[in-house]
Amino acid sequence: MKSIFDKISYECSKNVTRAYSTSFSSAVKMLSPRIRQDIYNIYGFVRFADEIVDTFHEYDKEQLFCLFEEDLTNALRDKISLNPVLNSFQHTAIKYNIPQQLIDAFMNSMRQDLVKKDYTTLSEYNEYIYGSADVVGLMCLKVFVNNDDKRYEELKGPAMRLGSAFQKVNFLRDLKADTEELERNYFPSLNLNEMTDEVKRQIIEEIEADLAEGYKGILKLPVEAKFGVYTAYAYYRKLLKKLKNTPPLEIKNRRIRVPNYQKLGLLAQCYLNYRLNFI
Repeated sequence: MKSIFDKISYECSKNVTRAYSTSFSSAVKMLSPRIRQDIYNIYGFVRFADEIVDTFHEYDKEQLFCLFEEDLTNALRDKISLNPVLNSFQHTAIKYNIPQQLIDAFMNSMRQDLVKKDYTTLSEYNEYIYGSADVVGLMCLKVFVNNDDKRYEELKGPAMRLGSAFQKVNFLRDLKADTEELERNYFPSLNLNEMTDEVKRQIIEEIEADLAEGYKGILKLPVEAKFGVYTAYAYYRKLLKKLKNTPPLEIKNRRIRVPNYQKLGLLAQCYLNYRLNFI
């Protein structure tokens, strides 16, 4: 029975989320049970694609990516895949009519990570962020609004800004790994040999503007999604604050984290704000 296989597939996507991101997993738990699994399904898909281009260095990454891309195409066409993560994702993509152009844009940005090391222009930078982050936010938004096209169009802009903010925070947090291990530089304004206070200030101001616009969209989200997305927003805002208070050289030399005890305190504060209708 396919229902058994589907159940196993959903558990796989859920376990991928838990294993790869405790922070995101905690935020997903704050979503309504009605939509929780579908967000796990989206995360599992984007995480596996990202893992291929970022971590499987001892293998032929281009070949693995091409196989994954072919399996994705077949899964969306056939409405089944023997890859459990893709089987989960195709279910959500079809159920919520996730546009093919969003999926294609994501895969294009992931493919860029196989060959491109430096993003020297604002156009290249924005295109990569759109494909690697903005469209993921839009995929999730399709789930949040439950195929309400009018609401989707209303919240599309803020969802993209929030996705951009999250990705840019990740870039800043992972600066050491990206530059030293992957030899990548996503920030056009950043000379890797000269991470100055001014450059850091410009990057953080850009992220703060994205977060502010994204927050406006959170306030208009359906109740099933609002608390979970607000929790993710609060975590990234906290991480950005830590990065803002960290000297540039330290950001370049180590990965900045939010300690677990602070994450727990943040979750409690988010819940209180939500229950008191502050959001």
